[in-house]
Amino acid sequence: MATLANFQVCEQDLPDDLLANFLAAPAIAVDTETMGLVPQRDRLCLIQICDHNGFVAAIRISKGQTSAPNLTTLMESHKTEKVFHFARFDVAQLKHTFGIKTHPIFCTKIASKLARTYSSSHGLKSLVQELQQVELDKTSQSSDWGNAENLSIAQLSYAANDVRYLLPLKEKLTAMLIREERFELAQRCFGCLPVFVSLDLEFYQNVFEH
Repeated sequence: MATLANFQVCEQDLPDDLLANFLAAPAIAVDTETMGLVPQRDRLCLIQICDHNGFVAAIRISKGQTSAPNLTTLMESHKTEKVFHFARFDVAQLKHTFGIKTHPIFCTKIASKLARTYSSSHGLKSLVQELQQVELDKTSQSSDWGNAENLSIAQLSYAANDVRYLLPLKEKLTAMLIREERFELAQRCFGCLPVFVSLDLEFYQNVFEH
């Protein structure tokens, strides 16, 4: 397995020491890598978690694995906010795979759409480029994450970068939302995410349309 600085690969679950460290944080960044975009068909392969110091733990998920007790404890802790980009997908994948009810949640994509109404670009690459002045390399986005034992340096770097900028983005987007008096609305949107996740996993579409 290739390695990167400030990056630890874990097998199937978080070890107890990392769980304690992440539980002590007010917020963590989370992302997932899967074999595709349909949770019922495409399995979860990797979960990345990052703290405010830029340390990333990547949990390799085995095919057929259905439990990760320490990960569940962390994701369901009321004291630690979980920050995602497009939380709806990642939260659905965690619920489908492990039955995890993730909360509380902050989604940088929702925050961007509410705060950055001057732009139509709300992908992570665009967001990081504008707010962090960093250009993300997305060439490994569509790759075989199922071959977890042989992930390349490029794949690991991609996975790490997908979480390393989320906490700084959250801080900047929160400031924008407060400035524009949209923060309370954002919080209500984040609170609705579990409902949309449940609808997605039950294959309901356009329930709120006319």
